[in-house]
Amino acid sequence: MKNDIHPDYHEINVVMTDGTEFKTKSTWGKAGDSMRLDIDPKSHPAWTGVHRMVDTGGQIAKFNKRFASFGIKS
Repeated sequence: MKNDIHPDYHEINVVMTDGTEFKTKSTWGKAGDSMRLDIDPKSHPAWTGVHRMVDTGGQIAKFNKRFASFGIKS
């Protein structure tokens, strides 16, 4: 490897949304910094299976109201 062209690769502390921590190596921040996550596998809907309720009736009504002037009859 060439000298002085690569970023500093050091150990940081990652704090999950529930407060658990682990150490990993990264080029982010400085050695010993803590990265706090807003979303992680313990809180993201893709991994937890908990999704927000979608108001489809309201969305359809809003769509119909918005595009009613185009003359498409349902």
